[in-house]
Formats: sequence, C-alpha cells, structure tokens
Amino acid sequence: MKLLRRTMIATAALVAFVASGAHAAATVGQPAPDFALKDTSGKTVRLSDFKGKHVVLEWTNPGCPFVKKHYDSGNMPATQKDATDKGVVWLSINSTEKASRDYLEPAALMAWKTERKSAPTAVLMDEEGTVGKSYGARTTPHMYIVNPQGQLIYAGGIDSIPSARASDIEKATNYVKVGLAEALAGKPLSAATTQPYGCSIKYKSPA
Repeated sequence: MKLLRRTMIATAALVAFVASGAHAAATVGQPAPDFALKDTSGKTVRLSDFKGKHVVLEWTNPGCPFVKKHYDSGNMPATQKDATDKGVVWLSINSTEKASRDYLEPAALMAWKTERKSAPTAVLMDEEGTVGKSYGARTTPHMYIVNPQGQLIYAGGIDSIPSARASDIEKATNYVKVGLAEALAGKPLSAATTQPYGCSIKYKSPA
C-alpha cells in the first residue's frame, strides 16, 4: 500500500506540474539571466564567472521523488560527471524556501549529494526563489544549458520519459547528454526545448 500511495503521489505531482505554467520561462535563444548565489560553503558564485564555457543549470530538491529517482539510481551524478569531464560547468540550484518541510540547510544538502557521489561544479542556495523565477523554473528537476556566449540553448526535462520509475531511465533519451554532445560539437540542438517534469518548486510565497 505504501508503494501504491507513493506512486499515486508521484503521478499526481507529474500530472500537476508537467501541465503547470505558473512562471514564464526564460527564452531559449536569448541571453541567460545572470545571477549571483551563495554555494553551500557560503561562497558567492555568478553565472557570468563562467563566460566562455558551457553551463548546465539543474533545479533540485532532495525531497522530491523525481529527484530521488535520478540521484538514487546514479543517473544524475553520472550525467554531471560526463559533463564536467568535458569541461562543462554544472550548477545545482535549490530554490526551496526555508519554511518548506523539504528545505535542507546547506551542509545537509551537500551531504545528501555527496552520499550519492554527485559531481556538480557547485550547489547553490536560492531560498528567496529569485533566480528560479527569473528562469521560469517550475519543477525539480528542471534543466537548462547556457552556451559560452551566455545564451540559453536548452530548457526542459532531463529526459524523455516523465515518470518516477528508475527502470525508465535506460529507455529514455537523456536530453542534457544529447544536447551537450551536440553543442560541444558545434551543432544546433535537435531538441532545444522539451517538457520538464517533476515536483513543483517550493517557492517562497510573496509577502
């Protein structure tokens, strides 16, 4: 029954948030919004620091079953390592507000990722939700790729099968891997925008 209930919750989240359009997305083909956020050690990281490199932005929340699917299976850490081994910068961003039960303090968030052999360039805290909203990020995970000129060239899901089942990963097209391979080869992306899926981002409510 517990498994059935989790599946029902995950399915409800998927249906609700695949369809959600609460925030207007940053536009592929336009400059990616610059930002400055503190990482889990308190150091300020700016997107513009990485001009000249490809950058992946990954919205994350360890409390989300879709995020757990991709981390517990090793898929997200493997995708991160594949990217960073090729010189790509990977920034994991958590826009969960502090009042949410899903919120993890920076050290706890980093520990969770380290336990799963996560390999991002940095894990960034966006508790106010400013950066997430500027990108129109609405699910965890929600993925973006920025090219060396600072232009947004991909926005969407991590892969082509919107489910919380780890068994679907090997059957899915990993849009981030494919997109990076094309971008690094100097080719246009075959899928520049796709449908993100996952849990809603637990944004801070307006005052």
